[in-house]
Amino acid sequence: MIARKVAENLLKIKAVFLRPDEPFTWASGIKSPIYCDNRLILTSPEARDVVESAIAETVKKEYPEAEALFGTSTAGIAHAAIAGHILKMPMGYVRGSSKDHGRNNKIEGKLEPGTKVVVVEDLISTGGSVIDVVDSLREAGAEVLGIVSIYTYGMKKGLERLAAANVKNVSLTDFDTTISVAAEIGYIKEEDVARLKAFRDNPSDESWIKA
Repeated sequence: MIARKVAENLLKIKAVFLRPDEPFTWASGIKSPIYCDNRLILTSPEARDVVESAIAETVKKEYPEAEALFGTSTAGIAHAAIAGHILKMPMGYVRGSSKDHGRNNKIEGKLEPGTKVVVVEDLISTGGSVIDVVDSLREAGAEVLGIVSIYTYGMKKGLERLAAANVKNVSLTDFDTTISVAAEIGYIKEEDVARLKAFRDNPSDESWIKA
């Protein structure tokens, strides 16, 4: 099962780091039991092979009409490039904002109107940044088939935003799979699973910390 295999690899290289008893603090101020840094995938050949092969297989299965991959800036760029190489498919990326020089591009790479595009993203939390990328591609005339993301927290806000934007997302693995695997291998205690799910359901409610 791809979801489990990817989760095992992310935990092994600590791209996903769980610390329910010593929460991290996000930039928003929210206390979180999880820290996710998928950039570490690129420095682990074994995990990288698993993830990039999974991205390519997911594109073929879920978006068979895809003609090009576009990565999110900056985390999705390398993954889109490697998966694009595997699939022998064109790739590009979308900047967070337009360049202030040259041709002032926001979209890098050749993109003809009507091109069927899949967006490659490393992590989806609230979904805001990847939806901005989808909007930019649509404004440029692309037909965005959907997103392939490496990881998603499965937060309600993110799911609602994606639905409102009418964009499909397929994640290789997710929060629930990760904590299930983590409990099985003894990375976290079985009783922590409910606490972690409480965080996912409502990140602003910190009662899970005291559980």
